[in-house]
Amino acid sequence: MICIGVSWMGKVMSAREAVRQFIKDGDSVLISGFPHLIPTALGHEIIRQGKKNLILIKESPEVLGDLMVGAGCVKKVVFGFMGIPGMGPCPEIRRAIEGKSNFALEVEEYTHFAFCTAIKAGAQGLPFLPIRTNLGSDYLSVNNKLKIMDCPFTGEKLCLVPAIKADVALLHAQRADQKGNIQAWGILGLHREMALAARKVIVSVEEIVPEEDIRRDPDRTIIPGFKVDAVVEEPWGAHPSYVQGYYDRDEGMYQFYAQSAKTRDGFMKYLDEWVLGVNDRKGYLEKLGFARVLALKARSFYGYSVNYGY
Repeated sequence: MICIGVSWMGKVMSAREAVRQFIKDGDSVLISGFPHLIPTALGHEIIRQGKKNLILIKESPEVLGDLMVGAGCVKKVVFGFMGIPGMGPCPEIRRAIEGKSNFALEVEEYTHFAFCTAIKAGAQGLPFLPIRTNLGSDYLSVNNKLKIMDCPFTGEKLCLVPAIKADVALLHAQRADQKGNIQAWGILGLHREMALAARKVIVSVEEIVPEEDIRRDPDRTIIPGFKVDAVVEEPWGAHPSYVQGYYDRDEGMYQFYAQSAKTRDGFMKYLDEWVLGVNDRKGYLEKLGFARVLALKARSFYGYSVNYGY
């Protein structure tokens, strides 16, 4: 018998294997999650493997993007908001933009809405999508990829936002099966769209569950397995961001990073201690400590029978 279809064998692998196999120097990398479900463990592994000349594409670079830039992995950042929610600017990216670093950094800036529109165009296979919101702003002088045109139907002026597509998308989610069917809930941001706008998709999850568990609650499946290239079971893989139903955002770690990264020396100390100084996520969690993990753990957990209405 000849079976025609997408093979799922071998999709489950470690973060080290997934990054080594699917991310090459010079790739454009979409990173989803803002401020929920950030694939921090995958980003740390990119740094440990010393990937270079990446184009980082993210709603907000946040702590993870700042670490990747400061570690020398990124040559260009494409973003819709530059900052760490509740903490202020991204220190390393700001130093690079202001010419205070020993490396150059290109930036491509959008409004949040324009950024989301660009990803949506990429997900739909369109060259662009039109919006109104940039009209009258100075974004047209900041980003020369934005174009103005007259609508052929109404004659009104519109701003055309070019599609964003990428070599690889990195996501984090609550769970998946071995075939790569991804389930997530809570604030999803651009999870679906980024997966569809990328040639390769790597997803880290809190847990890998049997296929029947995924089938039992199909409306939570946001990405089908045939679109996913690698699944990494990485508990606490989004820390210090949060995962609904599993653990809370670690405000203390965000504050610690913001304070540490005020200077380049402080940033390097944080990088050496929390990223380069551990071998993997297990080592990171051991360093974080059981008491801190327990304090962040969700008090209640998703789990109930589903009524299909039969």
